[in-house]
Amino acid sequence: MIVNKMKTLVLLSILSGILLLFGSACGGTAGLQFALILALVMNGVAYFFSDKIVLKLYKAQPLDQAQYPEIYSTIEELRLSMDLPMPKLWIVHTPMANAFATGRNPRHASIAVTTGILDLLDHKELRGVLAHELSHVKNRDILVGTVAATMAAAIGYLASMLQHMAFWNAISSRRKESGNPIAMLVVSLIMPIAAMLVQFAISRSREYLADETGAHYCHDPLALASALEKLHNHIPSAHLNNNETQKASTASLFIVHPFTGKSLISLFSTHPPMHKRIERLRNLYQKTY
Repeated sequence: MIVNKMKTLVLLSILSGILLLFGSACGGTAGLQFALILALVMNGVAYFFSDKIVLKLYKAQPLDQAQYPEIYSTIEELRLSMDLPMPKLWIVHTPMANAFATGRNPRHASIAVTTGILDLLDHKELRGVLAHELSHVKNRDILVGTVAATMAAAIGYLASMLQHMAFWNAISSRRKESGNPIAMLVVSLIMPIAAMLVQFAISRSREYLADETGAHYCHDPLALASALEKLHNHIPSAHLNNNETQKASTASLFIVHPFTGKSLISLFSTHPPMHKRIERLRNLYQKTY
């Protein structure tokens, strides 16, 4: 657990460094200041409005307590053991079996489950999933993920600026004074890829941490492992459309990757390999129980 927290801190530091270096490369001290302001503005917008945007994007509806009393009682039990406020509960009407947490802090947290996951999992497995999602709230993973995503987006914006600068420098008669356009173009292509890799690494680290924390509080690592296996195997049957680019940016929120297909390179993934997550939970059970 401590290792994953330290890993996230290091990766966020690296991502911040990339942003600041990129800003400096775009315009020296002025570029550095612009990068800082851009990151602050984007983080502010994401911090206050990302949960509302995500819930609206998936047409989430408030979960009816009269219809789903077991979910409310399970959340109540788990959140008390985690010393958390009661989150808002939502349901997304889709056959895709999945769940996600959102919200800027524990007092403004929301947890959403799909109708598909309610049909697929038994009570113990669903309890493990809910413990995982509450762990994201407890560990402030939504805030961490939001900061990482907005910094990566800011780097992408700066990359676009640098590409335009490279073009104008290439046709300018003052190329020696304004910088090497080829070097600028190379940097503008490499930096966003590096930022994306770091962002994905942060997301994978937080998923491992949520698995460990959730297993600890539900006292049943094997139930969570079983749930993950079922959810992973169910995705080919019911998943998000791979062409829904607007929803692609929210993939890291879900407990299992909501799209089909495998990445050409394992680095390009918001989630750790499922077999490794399951293996870790089984090892945790053997060590603890």
